Amino acid sequence: MADKLILVGVVGGAFGVKGEMRITAYTADPMNLAAYKTLLNKSGLPVLTIQSARPAKAGIVARVTDVASPEAADAMRGLQLYIERDRLPEPDDEDEFYLTDLIGLAAVSPHGEALGTVASVENHGAGDLLGIKPAQGGPTWLIAFTRDNIPDIDIREGRICVVRPVETEGEPT
Repeated sequence: MADKLILVGVVGGAFGVKGEMRITAYTADPMNLAAYKTLLNKSGLPVLTIQSARPAKAGIVARVTDVASPEAADAMRGLQLYIERDRLPEPDDEDEFYLTDLIGLAAVSPHGEALGTVASVENHGAGDLLGIKPAQGGPTWLIAFTRDNIPDIDIREGRICVVRPVETEGEPT
């Protein structure tokens, strides 16, 4: 799991005139971003080192290494910030998991038939969707990540059970 990256925030732009920046946090506690200190880009390369931070609406205001002006902070607007998965604490309960831990799991039907592999977890505003790459090839399909559609998740065994909605005539699933 060390090679998995977790999106933890995004740079919102400059804050004030001294080079501080707003960072929107995707963590339960926004100040965790400061605790992670060094944040990575999507390629896994270090891009920000937080020197100090304070809470702000939906995130933090941070002073970072090598950013000393509002223009430099604004130039980083939209930069997505990641940490390595292994820096996160393991869930306390065996029924808890991080959504990223679903990626790569085998997707099987309730009867054990191989359907494919979880290729992505997406959210376009109406809830989480799992992207399933079919075992037989073809385009990845999406399914709502609900208890009805995904009644069983076994991270240790590396699989999820997927119940595909019943097709109605003339409508694809």
